[in-house]
Amino acid sequence: MERKYLELLAEKYDTEEKVATEIINLEAILNLPKGTEHFVSDLHGEFQAFSHVLRNGSGKVKDKIEELFKDQLPKEAMNDLAAFVYYPEQKLKMMKQQFDDQQELYQWYEDVIEKLISLTSYTSSKYTRSKLRKALPKAFIYIIEELLYKVDLLENKKEYYRKIIQQIISLNQADKLIVGLCYTIQQLVVDHLHVVGDIYDRGPKPDKIMETLIEHHSVDVQWGNHDVLWLGAYSGSKVNLANIIRICARYNNLDIIEDRYGINLRPLQMLANHYYDDHPAFRPKLQPGEELTDNEILDITKMHQAITMIQFKLELPIIKRRPSFNLEHRRILEFIDYEKETIELDGKTYPLRAPCFQTVDPEDPSALLEEEERVINQLLFNVQHSEKLTRHMDFLMKKGNFYLRYNGNLLIHGCIPLNDDGSFASFEIEGKSYSGKALLDQFEHFLRESYQNKRVTDDLATDMTWYMWTGEHSSLFGKKEMTTFERYFIEDKATHKERKNAYYYLREDEQVVRNMLEAFDLDPETGHIINGHTPVKEIEGENPIKANGKMIVIDGGFSKAYQKTTGIAGYTLVYNSYGIELVAHHYFHSKQDVIKNGTDVLSKKRLVDKELRRKKVRETNIGEKLIQEIGYLKKLLDGKYVR
Repeated sequence: MERKYLELLAEKYDTEEKVATEIINLEAILNLPKGTEHFVSDLHGEFQAFSHVLRNGSGKVKDKIEELFKDQLPKEAMNDLAAFVYYPEQKLKMMKQQFDDQQELYQWYEDVIEKLISLTSYTSSKYTRSKLRKALPKAFIYIIEELLYKVDLLENKKEYYRKIIQQIISLNQADKLIVGLCYTIQQLVVDHLHVVGDIYDRGPKPDKIMETLIEHHSVDVQWGNHDVLWLGAYSGSKVNLANIIRICARYNNLDIIEDRYGINLRPLQMLANHYYDDHPAFRPKLQPGEELTDNEILDITKMHQAITMIQFKLELPIIKRRPSFNLEHRRILEFIDYEKETIELDGKTYPLRAPCFQTVDPEDPSALLEEEERVINQLLFNVQHSEKLTRHMDFLMKKGNFYLRYNGNLLIHGCIPLNDDGSFASFEIEGKSYSGKALLDQFEHFLRESYQNKRVTDDLATDMTWYMWTGEHSSLFGKKEMTTFERYFIEDKATHKERKNAYYYLREDEQVVRNMLEAFDLDPETGHIINGHTPVKEIEGENPIKANGKMIVIDGGFSKAYQKTTGIAGYTLVYNSYGIELVAHHYFHSKQDVIKNGTDVLSKKRLVDKELRRKKVRETNIGEKLIQEIGYLKKLLDGKYVR
């Protein structure tokens, strides 16, 4: 393998001078400051809020503006410039309407372009010219480089540079240049984006988030439980698919299925209309400002019941054929007394609230009606043949993992299952026990295997994708059991509780977190676990920075459904060469407010960890690869490999 790689290098660098030049280049890059990493989590379809946070770099765009222009511009002007960088097209349209005189408009153009050129130069200061060139708008690369690298100590070329800008304006290219510069600044401020899970469910536009991520210059994803639910459904899990549609119905998001991904729900609607009526527990949860007609609510309520009953039926065969899942206590439909309308759970009998089991055969509760089987099969076919969904799922598989070790930190959405004493909890798969890192590796193996064999719907790999959603030892679920049935049908709220894995209280313990970092081959002195999944209840005083700074939980409530619980509208994290900073966000109202008033949604920033010295590329994952590359190039230069 090494010889083959050396052969490829020798073809690319076919002279001693070329090899030496590349070594010099890579060695120089190693000594640059590390790029800025941006962490987001639990986006849950909230595209507008996510898009804004991405555009403002969790405040880093404004930081750069304030650093550069603090002695030149008043606060209001800096806020206005920041809004320009975030939303250049809309801001341009608004500003141009304010000028009646062409001369004034041209002067304003010159001023804006000068500021943006200065800001581009400032934000690119820690990058190579090659990397900057890749970020520049292609149509203006030569012109921008001339303006960026001007040296005018004697003012010999002052008129030359001024003329360039004037020609851009007179040729009606100013708008395109300004927009290009703004997006270049956004890209330069944040070098790499980490999405620590849960792009899907709850909110209305996960597809737009996916499109944005696909276009992003540098991104990775740590799968969340909701992401794996979608991946599992696309991979052939009918029970995962039923869960997705149930959740979309519950949160009034069926448009995601039908309109955004083109999956026809008419057969499900016809089934629902035939068998089901109104049911308070299945009415959609509406956000403030959402309005539906009575007929729309009734349609969703009926479909919600229909797909929920299909889900409960589909769970039973998996539980029975996979005893190692230890889910026997979740054979819910078999525990019901259909005549008395009661259920026995953990030795206690509960009355059922408005049961709707008209499609369930008490003698064989898992049996699907012919119509139900036809509906779920057709839905699965449509899911697997949706071009847009296929593109999104392929991207999620390509860029995603269960966890990521990156620049000394461990990024994970859910948990690392623990026992009460802090030891790693074990889970048996095909007669062998796995725990810790090895368990997460197994989950990823089965998810990828299922994804590669989409036509098989009942093998262990596909069943395992459902376990990842609902199993006690799943790193993505991390609870004793999922009480979906109880929430719909049992009044006693004690049955609704889902006891969390020990991880969720032990992550406050610094030594436990250090042990987990070591288990993933990371340095506990310098490393952190960056975690999503569980909303931090800041409104109740919960601290997202745990275990003396070793654990950082960044699910702060991007999803509107969680914001009453958290009291904020999301956390994000920024890690640059100076250290790690946690940013809390206010609720995002609209981009129009930002454009018009220069307002922003940043609440407060907290320093998590400050580097004692500025961290360089040499100390990063990218640096490791560059050092390895330099080693190969030196072998070429030393003559250890001869073509």
